[in-house]
Amino acid sequence: MSDFSKTLQESIAVLASLEELEPTLLRAADRCSKCLNGGGKLLICGNGGSAAEAMHLVGELVGRYKRERRPLAALSLGTDPALTSCVGNDYSYDEIFSRQLRALARPGDVLVVFSTSGRSPNVIAALTVAGEMGIGSVAFLGKDGGSALPLASEALVVRHSDTARIQEGHQVLMHSLMDLLEVAVA
Repeated sequence: MSDFSKTLQESIAVLASLEELEPTLLRAADRCSKCLNGGGKLLICGNGGSAAEAMHLVGELVGRYKRERRPLAALSLGTDPALTSCVGNDYSYDEIFSRQLRALARPGDVLVVFSTSGRSPNVIAALTVAGEMGIGSVAFLGKDGGSALPLASEALVVRHSDTARIQEGHQVLMHSLMDLLEVAVA
């Protein structure tokens, strides 16, 4: 079997395992749709490739996914270089998301995080602040969920050790979330 065939087989197995996450995905979609229908916003973050996933989700929400509909309120945290470097320099890189969350989140909003390890200190700090503020959260995680797992209101954990397979799983889950949200938003 070629390396490519092995990669495909591994990816197929990971994607098939996501079916067990359907109840959590439905709860996450309900939480997000209630937020958006209630005038709230989604604040979304991640590091590296997970930052790209966060920006991708914001694009689907504010722009559109499949249906022509109203723009949905969503912000990607950590994507303003001046703000990120300011907070990183004046405080700590670990606070780049939590500080923005404190400034921007309001009751009824939802924090959405992406972390393939579930161990990123700045993601953990954001989830901690969300809990302190009474802000619900949805976490797209990998591996065993890491220390982010117990902090999230809803956790979608792609249980694999390879970052690429985890990110592929996150993409399917994110698009499935969008399928549900486009039906549920008023």
